[in-house]
Amino acid sequence: MKIGFLGMGNMAQALAEGWVKKGLVEATNLVAYAPNQEKLAANAARIGFIPMASAKACVQAVDTVIIGCKPYQIREVLTDLGEEILDKSVWSIAAGWTVAAFNVTWKELGVNTDPKLGRSVRGVLSIMPNTPAMVGEGVFLFEKKCTLPAEELAEAKRLFEGLGIVETIPTELMDVAGYISGCGPAFVDLFMEAYADAAVKYGVPRATAYKLIAQTLLGSAKLQMETGKHPGELKDAVCSPNGTTICGVAALEKAGFRSACIESIDAIVNKKKNG
Repeated sequence: MKIGFLGMGNMAQALAEGWVKKGLVEATNLVAYAPNQEKLAANAARIGFIPMASAKACVQAVDTVIIGCKPYQIREVLTDLGEEILDKSVWSIAAGWTVAAFNVTWKELGVNTDPKLGRSVRGVLSIMPNTPAMVGEGVFLFEKKCTLPAEELAEAKRLFEGLGIVETIPTELMDVAGYISGCGPAFVDLFMEAYADAAVKYGVPRATAYKLIAQTLLGSAKLQMETGKHPGELKDAVCSPNGTTICGVAALEKAGFRSACIESIDAIVNKKKNG
C-alpha cells in the first residue's frame, strides 16, 4: 500500500513518523504534499517520506489518500483534484467530515462514488484522532458508516492500532465521542497543571510536580483499562475512613468538579448547535 498525505500538520506527522518507527509502513511508501514546501522538505528529511510538489502529484503516486488539511480547505482541495481521486481510497482525519459529507461534495463536483457507474472513488473512512497518537497512545474513532472494501478497512485498523486504540462509532455519536477523546487531552492537561500548581504552592519543584501528576494519571488510567473496574470502585479503594483522600474528594465534590466536567462537554455541544 502506498499512502499519500494531503497536509502534513502535527497529526499527519505523528501518523507518518509512528508508522515508520514501528515498521508498519516503509518510509518509501509514504508521500506527502503541503503548501509550505520548505517545511515539508524538512519533515521529509526527518521522517523519511517523499515530498511532492503538488496535491495532484501526491494523489497520482498512491493507492490511499489521507486528508490531513484543515476542514475548511477540503472542498477546495477536492475541487482541484477532480477525477484524480478516482480509483483511490480516502481516509480523512479532518474533524466534521463524515463519509456522507465527502459523498455529497463529490456529487456536487460531478465525481463518481458508485462503482456500478464506472470508475469511482474506491471508498471513504472518516477518522477522529487525538494528540496522544504522537507517543503511540492515541484514540482513533472510526466512523461506523465506512465504504472501504473490507480488506482495506482491516488494514487501516491494523495501522492505527499500532499507534493506540481504535473504536468504531456510529455517525451520530462521532461528534460527542470526539469531544471526549479529541478535546479531552486539553482538559487533562489543565487538570495536571492545576495539581502541579498545588504541589508547587507547598514547596515541590515544578518539574517534579509535573512528573508526579503525569505518572499518577498514566498509572490510574492503565489500572482502570487493565482491570476493567468502575472508576468509582478504584476511587473507593484509595479512600480510607476518615482519611486524607476522602477529604480531598469531598472538597472536589463541594466545588462541583464532576458537574464542571460535564458542563465542559455541554459548552462544546451548545457551541456546535448555535454555530
